[in-house]
Amino acid sequence: MGSTSAQQPHDGVGRRDLIKRSAAFGALAIPTMSFLSACASSDSGSKDVGKGTKSAKNPLAVKENAPLDVVIFDGGFGDKYAVDAEALYQKRYPKASIKHHKTQKIQTELQPRFNGGTPPDLIDDSGAEQMDTGVLVGKDQLADLTPLLDAPSIDDPKVKVRDTLRPGVVEMGQFTGDQVWIMYYAYTVYGVWYSKTNLAKFDAEYPETWDDMLALCAKAKKKGVAGWTYAGKYPYYIPFSLYPFIGKIGGVQVLDAIDNLEPGAWKDPAVKAAFDAYYELYQKGYILKGTTGLDHIASQTAWNQGKALFIPNGSWVEHESANTTPKNFQMTVSAPSSLDKSDKMPFGTIWAAGSEPFIVPKRAKNPLGGMEQLRIMLSKESSANFTKQVSSLSSLKNGTEGLTLPSGLGSAVAALDKAGTNVVNPRLQDWYTDLNKQRIGVAVLGEMMAGRMTPAEAVKKCQAAADATAKDKSVKKYTHK
Repeated sequence: MGSTSAQQPHDGVGRRDLIKRSAAFGALAIPTMSFLSACASSDSGSKDVGKGTKSAKNPLAVKENAPLDVVIFDGGFGDKYAVDAEALYQKRYPKASIKHHKTQKIQTELQPRFNGGTPPDLIDDSGAEQMDTGVLVGKDQLADLTPLLDAPSIDDPKVKVRDTLRPGVVEMGQFTGDQVWIMYYAYTVYGVWYSKTNLAKFDAEYPETWDDMLALCAKAKKKGVAGWTYAGKYPYYIPFSLYPFIGKIGGVQVLDAIDNLEPGAWKDPAVKAAFDAYYELYQKGYILKGTTGLDHIASQTAWNQGKALFIPNGSWVEHESANTTPKNFQMTVSAPSSLDKSDKMPFGTIWAAGSEPFIVPKRAKNPLGGMEQLRIMLSKESSANFTKQVSSLSSLKNGTEGLTLPSGLGSAVAALDKAGTNVVNPRLQDWYTDLNKQRIGVAVLGEMMAGRMTPAEAVKKCQAAADATAKDKSVKKYTHK
């Protein structure tokens, strides 16, 4: 994503994979292909520095005097958290020199280095110029991060790095098989966001059932307050609460079938039930007037101002909307309400997933150093520093222990605790970006929530779009294991 939320409609400090991958896919499709074909055919480049001596302090056998080359995306997170983590690397390996570079032009600047066979040792592959990791994997350009995941963690040598991570992080880095190509460093919680202060004005707490949701929206409407708003110009925000709602109603297998592009997956009754529920918000006038013309910042601002009670969003919203959020707002996230007692998953079922992808190029000079830097970043010290600096969770499971968190981030941790194992992670957004963003988010959900398409029509169009993608031989296919 871009460096600040004002620059691009896709930006946001929570590093939305959906949106940044969309930007990379849409804006850079042709350069990406030329880049990959070039880097795949290059035979030049420098040799690996080799290994050092394996020890308890150095379980990956990093060569202690080998230089480390790191490139960090200079976006909403900045790069200080990475510089601080590099200082810890320097402390462990004082003979190593570290080259640190920050940029917003990941693709532009790294293309020549991949082409020449001299890529960095560690890359924060993010932003509008994010490289297509799926194609990088297909061209054998990335190192398998399994050695990192199986290494002892910094904080407890008895616990492997993989066992310190939040749900779904390892799986997100996989494409086919058990190899892991990407380490998602940040962690985003998606759901329905609200202000406890504003709900208290209606003597209400978060409605755990859809009937209670509709009743609260009706009560608010009488006082001139809308129930919901959303980024109408970018309606692919709607799935942040709608997809886990579908999963809650019908079970995770419904979301898996949708991800797998299975015939008839969108025709599952759970999808229609969720569409019907959201469409009722439009029908009863519970959506803020003018929402369809609002971008993400304008919709969040209206919500901050108390013009609407609820907004579908991700945990970046607290930092992104900080300038317009009242001090006593008590920003909070919740999982979707229950539709009824027949729901297959309990209240609390939420969507959470890794974000901010880090990669280690296979042809890096010091790939073990790159993995060691990630191991250090996944320590409690580095993770806490990251969270304090950028107001985001890291992928470290207990990374917020001992920290005083702002309201929204604290509620995200509480939501994860409540969810337990009931965390869903729809992959449509990163497996099939164009399908999810444009053909479903904009062309279907945006139209349905604007009242220009019925839920029944929406189901048909979603299925047709999925079927077309399934038949498109130019699109690489992925499936859940």
